[in-house]
Amino acid sequence: MAKQTKTKLNEMPIGIFDSGIGGLTVASAIHKILPKEQLIYFGDTAHFPYGEKSADSIKYYALRISDFLLRNNCKMIVIACNTASSVAYQIVKQQVGERATVISVIEPVVSRVAALYHHGKVGVIATKGTIKSDIYAKRLKELNPSLQVASLATPLLAPMIEEGFYNNKISRTVINSYLQRPKLKKIDALILACTHYPLIRPEIEEYYKQKVKIIDSAEIVAESVFNHLAEKGLLNTAKTLKNHFYVSDYTESFAASTGIFYKGKIQLERYALWENE
Repeated sequence: MAKQTKTKLNEMPIGIFDSGIGGLTVASAIHKILPKEQLIYFGDTAHFPYGEKSADSIKYYALRISDFLLRNNCKMIVIACNTASSVAYQIVKQQVGERATVISVIEPVVSRVAALYHHGKVGVIATKGTIKSDIYAKRLKELNPSLQVASLATPLLAPMIEEGFYNNKISRTVINSYLQRPKLKKIDALILACTHYPLIRPEIEEYYKQKVKIIDSAEIVAESVFNHLAEKGLLNTAKTLKNHFYVSDYTESFAASTGIFYKGKIQLERYALWENE
């Protein structure tokens, strides 16, 4: 990348990617606290969901998307997918090097939870891929050995939400079926370890009747992005440029669902990354 002036560095966009459009919850949270930052989002809808893919496949997708974001001069890359963060964060960080800051959705959350809960039991719900990696339990135990961690794969939730099934009888039945599992009994907090899950947070809170703290990763990650940019003096103070939202495979259902995940009008652009490179 050509050498940039300080002003130009500030004006470079934030890149965000996910396996689908669930990561738009993270993009929306970032836009809310950093409205002057330009966002470039890439949803790999052609390969959704990552939770069912092999680790090697996810690493391959993540590296290709990161290259795309770097070519768009992103000063930061946010991996807005828990599965990709769990298996590809280190390899993406290694490939990106000094060209941009790489943020996973996992590290900011585990740091916050470990600091808030010195004892007790924390539940984690996520895709099969994230739970299989055991990344949340490992990192929480490293940061706070006193914590008990109960991890549960909830593979039906992300596809259900992606199709717009939430806040209705069907979603409540599926959600309650998972939350009733013995593994999640007597938890003090529940980490929503998938960027789709903030959309069903009200239903989860309704199930627990405010007796369990629900940890929303999107808000925490947005705060982490703000802090990293502020520390490096890279907050944008110039005129806001147009945000761009790309998907690897465009469908009407995905386009119709964007309003669920992102507060504000957006237009998805199809960029067939795997065909164009």
